[in-house]
Amino acid sequence: MSSDGPTAPTTASAVIAASVAAHSDALVALRRDLHAHPELSWAETRTTEVVAARVAAAGWEVELLPQTGLVAELGPDDGEPAVGLRADLDALPVQEDTGHDWASTTPGVAHACGHDVHTTSLVGAALALAEVHRAGLLPGRVRLFFQPAEEVMPGGALHLMKLGRLDGLSRAFALHCDPAVDVGQVGLRLGALTSATDKVEIRLRGTGGHTSRPHLTGDLTFALAKIVTELPAILSRRLDPRAGVSVVWGIVNAGSAANVIPGRGLVAGTIRIRDAVAWADCEKLVREVVHDVVRPYGVTADLDYQRGVPPVVNEASAHHVLTGAVRDVLGPEAEVLAPQSLGGEDFGWYLDRVPGAMLRLGTRTPGGPTYDLHQGNLQVDERAIGVGATMLAEAAVRSLVTDR
Repeated sequence: MSSDGPTAPTTASAVIAASVAAHSDALVALRRDLHAHPELSWAETRTTEVVAARVAAAGWEVELLPQTGLVAELGPDDGEPAVGLRADLDALPVQEDTGHDWASTTPGVAHACGHDVHTTSLVGAALALAEVHRAGLLPGRVRLFFQPAEEVMPGGALHLMKLGRLDGLSRAFALHCDPAVDVGQVGLRLGALTSATDKVEIRLRGTGGHTSRPHLTGDLTFALAKIVTELPAILSRRLDPRAGVSVVWGIVNAGSAANVIPGRGLVAGTIRIRDAVAWADCEKLVREVVHDVVRPYGVTADLDYQRGVPPVVNEASAHHVLTGAVRDVLGPEAEVLAPQSLGGEDFGWYLDRVPGAMLRLGTRTPGGPTYDLHQGNLQVDERAIGVGATMLAEAAVRSLVTDR
């Protein structure tokens, strides 16, 4: 038997696996710390400081962004494009209801979308890739995006684009928690994974009057009701039905007395579209339809249409990289087909600029309950952190090898 001690890992995958295992407890502790101190969009100051310290200590070149968030780079700067890995930092204005010892200490704010898991997974990938680099096994440059403000529109992705931080990328990868998939499994999908998401707010104005004389005034309430029902119906006929347009109202408000036709009204909601081509045509069509619907009722409409995010569309070569990583490292049984979601994700802006892919990270304890995102009772099986860190690091290395 050799007396030289254990053999050092000799492949990037072996180094990644060893690093993630060695840092497992520290990563769980980091996730719980971030979870206990959630920060809303554009206010992720403490989160940025904590993450920057961990990543810089591992040897990454760290750049703090002008507001919150950071970008970090590592690897040979040989003029070749870098591979990007992205995580989002912000929490939600949701009250936590889990009972954990590490539950949110900020009233009304919680990591109810799993961004603490995304961030911690990317920190784990950063630690692993630093060790790959020290072993001389990193074949190119990697850029990390710890992005602020994913939960608001316009969000942090557009901010990074305006700063030019997406320039010089060959591919970009990200992950998102999926509480409907068991921990240890990864959801993959070629093509569109999420949907375009816009917000629309429509304010109606009329003269108002008595309900006994609707013919002498603009019946604003009736016009508002027509918008609520007609806009979704008309869009379903004017846009390609394969685009899967979904209009859902969150605010419908007009009047304060049963016998008074109000002079002001409001309806607001979201428009979600599975197809990027239909998304490009949607705003113009919505404006046309709304004005046509209300015109016969003698009221006027003012629209605030906020384009949100494009669909996340997983590109073929990047999808192939993720598929290989999952099958080789986790095993073929770990791969599950992810359905296309009607949810929005501003990682879609990254993939509008460069090819890439997002994976769905299983966070459900096998046999346990299925939670929902954006709910205060969301619970995550923390073994998912190691899976996420491994997959992000593997994606970076494999993508660099593919491109060279």
